[in-house]
Amino acid sequence: MSERRKMVAGELYDPMDDELVAARIRARNLCQLLNATAEADQDTRRRILQELFGAGGDSVWMQPPFYCDYGSNIELGERVFFNFNCVVLDVCPVRIGSFTLFGPSVQILTAMHPMNAEQRRKKEFAKPIEIGADVWVGGGAIILPGVRIGDRAVIGAGSVVTRDIPDGVFAAGNPCRVVREITDDDERPNGIAHPARGA
Repeated sequence: MSERRKMVAGELYDPMDDELVAARIRARNLCQLLNATAEADQDTRRRILQELFGAGGDSVWMQPPFYCDYGSNIELGERVFFNFNCVVLDVCPVRIGSFTLFGPSVQILTAMHPMNAEQRRKKEFAKPIEIGADVWVGGGAIILPGVRIGDRAVIGAGSVVTRDIPDGVFAAGNPCRVVREITDDDERPNGIAHPARGA
């Protein structure tokens, strides 16, 4: 099995494998090009996003700067929004549902390292992350390896998501915990900041 296949399968792999090094260089070069685009140059930005992402680059709403490890392991639904300075370490697959919103400086981290120091010098591994549709993740939140966030969930700004979050709840804190269910009353304007500003 290739090191790349081990990596996306969540097994221990060698990150210095030539194929993986080349794939990271490709992604970093594309991110650098993306981050240098002028706001008015949406055509160039769209072309880069389509090349960068495994799926969803044709409709993602991106506010650079943005950074990722591979890009090809990121699969987006329709019209996902990333605000300034988001980071996705997509060592394993990252799947994000349609119309999900990320505030500034959100980090989505699949990468992990062995606890054993000697092993950690040579190998690493990862766990996939799945984020449902219509999710709102407030600014500065960190989503850790192996987590699943359900559809229509809202994650408070600055939260550290260490475990699964069910559908249709507001969750916040470090570690992130369910605060309450989201109800029909929440559809009325209630003073919550715009998603781009955090929760």
